[in-house]
Amino acid sequence: MLYWLYETFGVNLFQYISVRAGFAFFIAFLLTLYLLPRFIRWASAKRSYQPIYSLAPKGHQKKSKTPTMGGVVFIAATTIASLLSIKLTNPFAIGGLAILLFFCAIGIFDDLGKILGGSNRSGLSPRQKFLLQIAGASAVAIYLYSLPQLSSQLYIPFYKYPLFDLGPLAVPFWVLVIVATSNAVNLTDGLDGLATVPSIFALATLGVITYITGHAILSGYLLLPKVIGAGEVVVIAAALVGALIGFLWYNCHPAEVFMGDSGSLALGAFIAYMAIISKSEILLILIGSVFVMEAASVILQVWSYRTRGKRIFLMAPIHHHFEEKNWSETKIIVRFWIIALISNLIALITLKVR
Repeated sequence: MLYWLYETFGVNLFQYISVRAGFAFFIAFLLTLYLLPRFIRWASAKRSYQPIYSLAPKGHQKKSKTPTMGGVVFIAATTIASLLSIKLTNPFAIGGLAILLFFCAIGIFDDLGKILGGSNRSGLSPRQKFLLQIAGASAVAIYLYSLPQLSSQLYIPFYKYPLFDLGPLAVPFWVLVIVATSNAVNLTDGLDGLATVPSIFALATLGVITYITGHAILSGYLLLPKVIGAGEVVVIAAALVGALIGFLWYNCHPAEVFMGDSGSLALGAFIAYMAIISKSEILLILIGSVFVMEAASVILQVWSYRTRGKRIFLMAPIHHHFEEKNWSETKIIVRFWIIALISNLIALITLKVR
């Protein structure tokens, strides 16, 4: 609507991505603050509680009466704010909304299965979830590969030239990035606000990078790849950040609502999408350092137990390891937030050091 006002009535203010991103941020933020307490009351009345895994640390059992699927609210708020603010003909913005909604839908099916079954194992099976993620990621990857504005070249931090052109191999590579990031954020969402704030930092960093790559002058000045039209996705990212801040108001410790898979799967997929269109797939390892750490801890734990019969961590993902070491939940959360903040500041510094 805002861009339509510019096109139809010549309201020049709304031609700027930064202005529309600001409007999207506050629309999503206020919508989330308005809708979420009503959702919490409704979910509590319907007993839509988060099933707690029986082998989780003992302190988690007291959270068994906490409503879940809060992700539906902040994804809905993001979608509404985005539709009101973006240029609807922009192909990157269309792809961004598509991946956000598709992965949210996967999470909804999984969350509903768990709630109705009353067990953490009652949702989609790992195989079903994985296949759906691959299907959605493949559709988006093929769509991106078909866009002439986006190259399939691979870039790394600190080096201004592409390493090489992936060609058709870009599609499976992007599928891997999307599915891996989606699951990594999902694994991180185990403590109150633990996934929310690192996601905000990642979206903010990728928003800066995506805006620069979509800007002809700035991308040339900083020797970054130029992706015409990618900057429009910053409006969606700003809306998602606003919605997440509104969600954090109720998700901070002690949480009144969990985001559930409907939120975490969508968040991870969209973060990966932004990394792809800004040619920051490798830099995403640093931007999402907390997510990488969480996923790596699970992979290492499984590998060690299957090959050596021994565990590396007291429990995986790694935030549970620190719980078992009697760290308070707040200490774990804040320290992981600090790691995420420092990692994203370093990632931003790499833009100038090339």
